Amino acid sequence: MDMGLAGKSALVTGGSRGLGRQAALALAKEGCNIAICARGRESLDQTVAELRALGVQVAGVQADVTTLEGTQTAHSGAIQALGPVDVLVNNVGGSTGRDFSAADDAWNHTLQLNLFSGIRLIRLCLPSMKERRWGRIISISSIYGREYGGGLTYMTAKASLIAFSKHLALEVAGTGVTVNTVAPGSIAFPGGGWDRFQRENPKEVVEEFVRNNLPMGRFGWPEPIGALVAFLASVHADLLTGACINVDGGQSRSLI
Repeated sequence: MDMGLAGKSALVTGGSRGLGRQAALALAKEGCNIAICARGRESLDQTVAELRALGVQVAGVQADVTTLEGTQTAHSGAIQALGPVDVLVNNVGGSTGRDFSAADDAWNHTLQLNLFSGIRLIRLCLPSMKERRWGRIISISSIYGREYGGGLTYMTAKASLIAFSKHLALEVAGTGVTVNTVAPGSIAFPGGGWDRFQRENPKEVVEEFVRNNLPMGRFGWPEPIGALVAFLASVHADLLTGACINVDGGQSRSLI
């Protein structure tokens, strides 16, 4: 299937590893030119090399998008290298603070990471998308933004991201720009949270978690997330906007 992405330009935050890396690879395999940003230089350079090997234009921008300055750096680096952004993938995420006792700093960090970094980048990318009457905004949330689970700060931030994306999708529905979210379940990749969980806990604890929470009997993996991002970015997803799509192997329990 031709996704119609050849020659388009995408910016992927947190694109050096895990789900962001996989989203960038999936888009690049469709001929999309890619800008990725991350805080660490070494992993950034490694992923840039992987992407360039696929024959597309690539830019790697070292930036912390939890700050206004970092957001501006990521955006300006992308457009200087590739031109206006056609596809924005807000992938940066994580959390500090698990319950109501979390201090303001933990709340602020988690909201900046999961919500405000995306809002700032959308402010920068959306005007040119509207001018060209075409654009894709895809944000990575979590099944714990749709139903109970995870830490309190994380769940609140991811639910806010879904709500924000739904509202924005309807605001811009007539402009040729679509806005969607992807809600992964427990996805394991090297250096990620579920990878650490498996390494740091006894085998019995891991087996119990899998038995009680993962109907497929295993943790998820990044490739299906990347494939969905590529489809949502494609010309075949013109009628998909305001959606939040689970990729969780049946882990979530909600009917909606």
